[in-house]
Amino acid sequence: MRVLITGACGFVGSTLARGLAASGLVSRVVGIDSLVRSGAETNRLALRRLGVEVRHADLRAPSDLETLPAVDAVVDAAANPSVCAGVDGRASSRQLLEHNLVGTLNVLEYCKRVEASFILVSTSRVYSIPPLAGLRVREVEGAYEPDPTQAAPVGLGSEGVGEGFSTEPPLSLYGAAKLASETVALEYGAAFGFPVWIDRCGVLAGAGQFGRADQGIFSYWIHSWVQKRPLRYIGFGGTGLQVRDCLHPADLVPLLARQMRGPSEGRPRVVNVSGGRRSAMSLLQLSRWCRERLGEHPVVPDAGGRAFDVPWLVLDSSRARHAWDWAPRRSTADTLEEILEHARRNPDWLDRSEDTWVGH
Repeated sequence: MRVLITGACGFVGSTLARGLAASGLVSRVVGIDSLVRSGAETNRLALRRLGVEVRHADLRAPSDLETLPAVDAVVDAAANPSVCAGVDGRASSRQLLEHNLVGTLNVLEYCKRVEASFILVSTSRVYSIPPLAGLRVREVEGAYEPDPTQAAPVGLGSEGVGEGFSTEPPLSLYGAAKLASETVALEYGAAFGFPVWIDRCGVLAGAGQFGRADQGIFSYWIHSWVQKRPLRYIGFGGTGLQVRDCLHPADLVPLLARQMRGPSEGRPRVVNVSGGRRSAMSLLQLSRWCRERLGEHPVVPDAGGRAFDVPWLVLDSSRARHAWDWAPRRSTADTLEEILEHARRNPDWLDRSEDTWVGH
């Protein structure tokens, strides 16, 4: 089995490349990356030492893919990962779509040419914002949870947001680009006869992830606490009760291996992949975790909201469990401890994070 990983020198891509290279399930791992982001060179050298072939390629340029070797499967982990991308001034709306949609289109053309299967690392932000923002929530032990007495939107169950939840816009430009990529990928697979899998991930977190307030929130929060940087609870009354789930990208590796090698008949093409309810945590609860390990640090309430924020978003991964016998292996506590150790070893990480966006 030969595998190509896009965005291989970003946090998610490099984690997946390391995991697949060490799994013994693949004979060759090729990674491509634009290598323009802070930290890319460090990851490139580390991957090369593991035997991963890392090549320079900008997915927006079709000619950069023309000389790539044929592989059996492609994992597309390249993207601008911020839900605020395209509207926050860091990247234009056109740049966002070029990275997150046109890049995927060019990779699909490559898959068509070499007859490779395609796996898209997608996102929970393909789900519609209005019904999520409109959820009636209540506070339980320092975190929001959906009020069980309300009439829940279609697709919201006891374990969280399922694949049947609305994907009707508005989603954010980021979410719309990922949803469009999903649709185009599924159509390519049907038209040209190669397997396509869509893995919609919750919040991905772990050591080595760049963090900002709009992406990599677990990393951003812990690194900021270690460095005594200013922190704010933004929106929702400045309470910090908003909740997201948490998944270490290394836990994706067994699922990817099964999708690459297993029979495709009868399997769902789109699945949620997350830590689920047991991994879910509010910012207030994350602050309590930090305070227990690192001592006091002020967090300033900021009641002003931000576009695209929702009070509670936890994915239900039951479909992935039933179809692929998949479940996350790492606990949120283990992931947070890993980030904390990295923060202690890398006091300049937040400065480097401000200079870049990273794959996925």
